[in-house]
Amino acid sequence: MDLVLDAADQHLLTPYVYPAGWPEGEPCRQLLSLFVITNLGALALYLLFGTLSYYFIFDHELKKHPQFLENQVRREITYALRSLPWISVPTVALFFAEVRGYSKLYDNIEDSPYGWSGVFLSMLSFLFFTDMGIYWIHRGLHHKLFYKRFHKPHHVWKIATPFASHAFHPVDGFMQSLPYHVYPFLFPLHKVTYLGLYIFVNVWTISIHDGDYRVPRFLRHIINGSAHHTDHHLYFDYNYGQYFTLWDKIGGSYKSPTAFEGKGPHDYLRKLREK
Repeated sequence: MDLVLDAADQHLLTPYVYPAGWPEGEPCRQLLSLFVITNLGALALYLLFGTLSYYFIFDHELKKHPQFLENQVRREITYALRSLPWISVPTVALFFAEVRGYSKLYDNIEDSPYGWSGVFLSMLSFLFFTDMGIYWIHRGLHHKLFYKRFHKPHHVWKIATPFASHAFHPVDGFMQSLPYHVYPFLFPLHKVTYLGLYIFVNVWTISIHDGDYRVPRFLRHIINGSAHHTDHHLYFDYNYGQYFTLWDKIGGSYKSPTAFEGKGPHDYLRKLREK
């Protein structure tokens, strides 16, 4: 995040926003800047990619499903916009620790123990590490001690749209993002790679709510896509994973998507039309 902060300081904050006497490395200034940048960035990612997905990928026929709520899109967006600032508070604390040098993020490829191969391997390990972490956190949030208070608001959306992707209770949203932030404190990771992966995971979160169930046949039971996550919203106890089905299979919570078996939301709508 220090790359983003440095760019903001150089091109906007130092010359136009902050007093000349307020040093760029001063902690209070960094915290304030990170809070603004994090919120604007999260808002931009959510609205930009959510809107693109909603208008160009999401099948609007799904809005005719009986479990699609009245004014649902507006409600999803409103809930997300209310939650994102609160989610950003602990997120900024972790970004601040990164900026102050407490993580294992590095600037140059030469700083990687294994060069370019290390960068590539770190991308894979990031995906598998965060997939594992999110699986267990997500599954834990379904426990009766936590579900009603923190995770149930996200399950209001049975037939989700891309805008449901960030419509979480703030505690729920932060907890499920925690593995992304923990990783660079445990393992070396290139700073640009981290930014790219951070954008990727936000786009992926939108994609598994986009109602497009098409997946290459050979990947259907490997990649956790929109079909898998739709069944999670509909049937509750299945498909907790984020990118892959591995941990659902290990944990006994894998369910073959109903959309792949002719029993999904589109099939339900077709039967309704035929009656």
